[in-house]
Amino acid sequence: MRIIFDEIKRNRALKFLYNNNYLLKREGIMNTAQLLRKGFLGFLGLLFSASLWAHGGAAGTDTDQCKFELQPTHWIHYTAYQPKAFPAEEFCGKLPGTNTLTQLVFDYQDMKYRNMLVEFEVTKEPEGTRVFFLPSAKHKKGSVNLELPNGVPEPGQYLIHITLVPDPTDTENRTQGERLDVHMGFKAGGGQAVSKNNLLLYAFFALAGLYVLYLSNAGFKRKVDEVIAKVKD
Repeated sequence: MRIIFDEIKRNRALKFLYNNNYLLKREGIMNTAQLLRKGFLGFLGLLFSASLWAHGGAAGTDTDQCKFELQPTHWIHYTAYQPKAFPAEEFCGKLPGTNTLTQLVFDYQDMKYRNMLVEFEVTKEPEGTRVFFLPSAKHKKGSVNLELPNGVPEPGQYLIHITLVPDPTDTENRTQGERLDVHMGFKAGGGQAVSKNNLLLYAFFALAGLYVLYLSNAGFKRKVDEVIAKVKD
């Protein structure tokens, strides 16, 4: 009778140890999954923040460098594209390509400029050689696209000039006086290095692939759990 009782106690003890070991393993797996999930979400937040700051920072014009202040507190936003050489990429102060289709897009952030004569010019510096010129006109849509079919001819410094041209017939906006010229410089040529934004994007896809592999492949999951367990120890 005592032998049977001892056997029952031993079986209970073994069962307890087995259950306890199972719970510990399960808890460890859950902690690992939570750790990976938090890391993945944290990386997503980092990627979003980097993308946001890469295009001028936080919302609002105060931190946006791609702009012209035509008059105090009155702005025109500027974005450059080279769609043939660098599709879907936006540029501002540095254009990587030369002798390639270049588009300079200006968006009026003040409605009043839609009814004013505005002139656009691009010059090579320091020579002052004219590369592009758009005569003064009223752009009712509030957006102007300067298309340079061959872009700029050579690497170097360039200036974009935006000029408010006097309009004797315009009494509402009071632009009958002197010409008002503002300009912004950009550098062309030198190609495009891989941006931090693109590096983060590549890292994001790599991490996402590893995370999916961790969830779907038992062997890979076991190895990751072992590595994390060693790090914790």
